[in-house]
This record gives sequence, C-alpha cells and structure tokens, in this order.
Amino acid sequence: MSSKYHLPAGTSADGPYDVLVTPESAGWGYSGLRILTLGPGEAHALSTGDSEFLVLPLHGGCTVTVGGQSFELDGRQDVFASVTDFAYLPRESEALISSAHGGTFALPSARTGRSSLSARYGARKNVPIELRGAGACSRQVNNYCLPGTFDAEQLLVCEVLTPGGNWSSYPPHKHDEARPGVESELEEIYYFQVSGDGNGFGYQRVYGTPDRPIEVLAEVRSGDTVLIPHGWHGPSIAAPGYDLYYLNVMAGPGQDRAWLICDDPAHGWVRNTWDMQDIDDRLPFGAEENE
Repeated sequence: MSSKYHLPAGTSADGPYDVLVTPESAGWGYSGLRILTLGPGEAHALSTGDSEFLVLPLHGGCTVTVGGQSFELDGRQDVFASVTDFAYLPRESEALISSAHGGTFALPSARTGRSSLSARYGARKNVPIELRGAGACSRQVNNYCLPGTFDAEQLLVCEVLTPGGNWSSYPPHKHDEARPGVESELEEIYYFQVSGDGNGFGYQRVYGTPDRPIEVLAEVRSGDTVLIPHGWHGPSIAAPGYDLYYLNVMAGPGQDRAWLICDDPAHGWVRNTWDMQDIDDRLPFGAEENE
C-alpha cells in the first residue's frame, strides 16, 4: 500500500513537470500539485481550468503574466533560506510563467466550482512565520494560504521546516471527516526537500482506522511526494544532520475552507509537555533573510 501513496522523485514526472499530481492521478476530488523547473530564459503556459493555483517559488524567481497583469516574484535562494513571495491564479485563467535566470516553482492547486477571486500578488513580508512545538518537536510553519492569512476559494498551502533530528506533524492527526467545529475533510499532499549534499533523508508515517485502513512508512528524499487521502499522518522525522522541508497542499469538499484537525488520542498528550521545554534555537530558518 505504501507504494501507492509514496511517489519517489521522478516517478510522477510528466511533460514539463518534475511532479504532476492531479485529482485524477491521486484518485480523489480536489487537491493537486505540479513542480515546474525552468532554465534561464524559459517560460511555461499554464491553463488553470477548473482549479485555482498558487505560483510558489522554491528556488529562483519568475514573472507571472495573467489577465493583463504581471507579477514579479523575487523568489528565494532555496526553501531553507527564507519565505517567498507568490502569486494566486483563479480558475479559468491563462497564465505565463517565465524566468530570466531559471528556477523551480511549486504550483499547488485545488479544484473549485467558485470563481469569486481575482489574480493577485502575495508579498513575502505578509507571510506569517509560526514556530510550533518545543524541544525535539520544534518546527517552523510558513502560513502562505490559510484561513486568515490569504484568501482562496478552497486551496490551503503551508510549508513546514524541521531541524535535523526533530519530529514534526506530531502528534499524529487527521482531517478526513466533516465534523463542524472539530474536524474538516481535506485531502493532503506532502512534497519533500532535504538539506545537504543529496544523501539526506527523513521518514513519513501515515496510518488509518479499522474502517478506513491505510499504511505508509516511507523513507523520503528530495523530490519525493506522499499522498494522504485519509487517516492519521505523522510523524515526519528529520534524520540527524539533515533538515527536512515539506510543502503541504490541502483541499476538500467543505465550502467554509476550514482547517480543523483531530489528534490521535493515543498521542495527543504530547502537546502538554511542550510548556516545559524550550523551542529549538536553530529556528527560525533564514531569520535575517525573512526580516
């Protein structure tokens, strides 16, 4: 079952994309992700169709032209250096992504029947950086496109950065049932990068319930993707010596665009220990660049 949900680097490449996950390829209804690499001077035409998208630089910058507007994205050196500026593209848009110096760009997406929002720019200075957990559960969350940080129809996007040796996405949690005020139904994609010389790795755990089984324990490396249609997910473990990055993309059928999670009751008590520990002093990543 693990191989169905763990997509090692290169195995989901298609055409111009290093990673191509669509609702159809994932076997679900809403969430999608494309990873696009452009060489210096190259451009890519993107038709959003029935989905809304972000253009989120992972490395390098680009120009996004859509609907008579152009957004200049400065981007960043890499995912551990700083947060980035980004662009939002509504459904039924025709966009051109061009890069003078080349780079790699994440294109997270959500299928939606609504089109009340226009294309717009997201400034780096407006991206909330949150430090969660404590001790060995310390991690950094860059909250790009969540309720209260940036408006979208159904798309939810954040980044999590975990120092080497730490655990994130912990305690394990799920969001696969619509329970108002308690839990929202969301499909989720994890896209990973690992610091270092290419030998770095981490681990991702996903497990289900008796009624909805799923079983994933994957060694993840740069460029890998993990699909989470349902079930408890976590921990995400960064091997000592290697910092772990993952991009989270979420969407679902709910019309209120809520991100509500439920901890695995066997492990939720761990949160109560954080008040007695300090946040890892290696955080935040790229503190000077983020200012």
